[in-house]
Amino acid sequence: MADLAENVAKLQLDEETGEMVSKGELKKRLQKRAKKAATAKAKADAPPKKAAPAPNAGEFAATTTTQKAAEPMNMFTQGFLDDVYKERPVVPVVTRFPPEPNGFLHIGHAKAIAVNFGFAKHHGGKCYLRFDDTNPEAEEEKYFVAIKEMVRWLGFEPCGITYSSDNFGKLYQKAEDLIQRGLGYVCHCGDAEIKAQRGGEAHGPRFRCEHAEQTVEKNLEEFRGMRDGKYKPREAFLRMKQNIEDGNPQMWDLAAYRVLDASHHCTGDTWKIYPTYDFTHCLCDSFENITHSLCTTEFILSRVSYEWLNKNLEVYEPMQREYGRLNLTGTVLSKRKIAKLVNEKYVRGWDDPRLYTLIAIKRRGVPPGAILEFVNELGVTTSPTNIQIARFDQTVRKYLERTVPRLMLVLDPIPVVIEDAEEIDIEIPFSPKVPKMGTHKVKLSKTVFIERSDFREVDSKEYFRLAPGKSVGLLQLPYPVKAVSFTKDGDKVKEVRAVYDKDGKKPKTYIHWCPEGSRNVEVRIHNPLFKSEKPEDAEGGFLADINPNSEEIWFTALIESGFDEVRRRAPWPEAAGESELGKGGLESVRFQAMRVAYMAIDSDSTDDKVILNRIVSLKEDSGK
Repeated sequence: MADLAENVAKLQLDEETGEMVSKGELKKRLQKRAKKAATAKAKADAPPKKAAPAPNAGEFAATTTTQKAAEPMNMFTQGFLDDVYKERPVVPVVTRFPPEPNGFLHIGHAKAIAVNFGFAKHHGGKCYLRFDDTNPEAEEEKYFVAIKEMVRWLGFEPCGITYSSDNFGKLYQKAEDLIQRGLGYVCHCGDAEIKAQRGGEAHGPRFRCEHAEQTVEKNLEEFRGMRDGKYKPREAFLRMKQNIEDGNPQMWDLAAYRVLDASHHCTGDTWKIYPTYDFTHCLCDSFENITHSLCTTEFILSRVSYEWLNKNLEVYEPMQREYGRLNLTGTVLSKRKIAKLVNEKYVRGWDDPRLYTLIAIKRRGVPPGAILEFVNELGVTTSPTNIQIARFDQTVRKYLERTVPRLMLVLDPIPVVIEDAEEIDIEIPFSPKVPKMGTHKVKLSKTVFIERSDFREVDSKEYFRLAPGKSVGLLQLPYPVKAVSFTKDGDKVKEVRAVYDKDGKKPKTYIHWCPEGSRNVEVRIHNPLFKSEKPEDAEGGFLADINPNSEEIWFTALIESGFDEVRRRAPWPEAAGESELGKGGLESVRFQAMRVAYMAIDSDSTDDKVILNRIVSLKEDSGK
């Protein structure tokens, strides 16, 4: 059997079919596809028949774009973010990422993290992680912890972790200052009265409430009464005296402080009143000397009130600019909707791999570097970015293809007894494209296990895998095997017997396998959680759009012995927040299961039981 090890077949993955085939076979297939693509392109590039010009055609300039791979950091050297810096080219740049600690971050927040931390880093500056913790009724410790972990997992280290509550004393003093300047008043109006003041349902004339005419002394007295517990929630609140006639709703005497009967995670029961976002955000930006306050376009109207408050209190004025947020279609990102999915047991939890919270994406095994690459590819503009899940998956797939090792995994195994085989150790590379990943040994035994779908009881002309009297290649073996017989248990094939086909032609297809004694693992194949691109628009609501086949579980899968080495050497790849050996979680143990999918270990795994998640398929779903 010496020649067995010496003549190991060099196979390549056919990306379109997912099959491992010989170099010659792959070349034939690629030539055929290239010819077909060239024909289609020639047809598409043919000059169109002359047609009458469209109305006003002269108003539009024809443009063409060439798509290319995103270069590192290119979103900061061109377009919107480059323009923002040129508008205020200060040194040092200081930014902040200011999440509310009332839920788990999702894929859209990854863009905000990359923009704020990346913008500061690119310009040699610094970025704060600031928790906007002004609503103790909705905030929980688990969210603070998860947010810090996600920022670091994405590879960013804040220059400081701050809290809006750090400034509660200073903010209170600024509120009194606002009142003393005649620009703040305590209001006792109810919701209906405030709505009427703002024009009501009919969008009629707007007017200011009578409390705005109170003296400075009266407003200070009542505001201090709010602070001291004189009023219950909703009985009184401090409003900013802006410009009720302005066309921007953000100038219609917004609330600055309200009474809340809640204990705060940092300040306990010290405060009875809490500042609003509109009062807090711009002032905290000022206190931290933020140079560029970058936020999504939902806050574009807020820029006016942001600038109004800082200017009128005569404090340092940061510059706010807004970019389009990132949305994924085919899923839901709303905290309320995800909570419903969790509470009604449609998913395992907020970190279920079928969701697009960052903790779920992380658990599924998506590397942080792939997320950053995705954001960079999309770029940053002022327009909202609505992206299909398939495009996100494609970026992840390209990233994994060049960064993770390859192993053989059999989902639904059936034994094949090679009657004339002898035991031998076979040296297999972890990646034919990346030699530095090294090699590992797999023991070839007389009995190997192949996928049930790789054997047919009845052969056919278009079928190129194993069948009675037919040969197929086994990955990394120089000789194909020919099936000579099989036995059944009921309707299922129980065992296939085969021999080496040493004199036959070179096989057109090679299949993967696992040797006898391979580790048993559970494999979870996650498909889209929803059936449509817009679950919210489904008749009956988003829950009526749930895909009943969003998860397939293979309980008796086998993984070859190289898995132990891959696990020991994780994280794969070493990048972003997983740059140190042994520092990545279970999900950093990633590999390409040849002909199956990209896989990672799930957090449900134990010492005795390994569970794998599919990160993404080897190729895009042809049905999309």
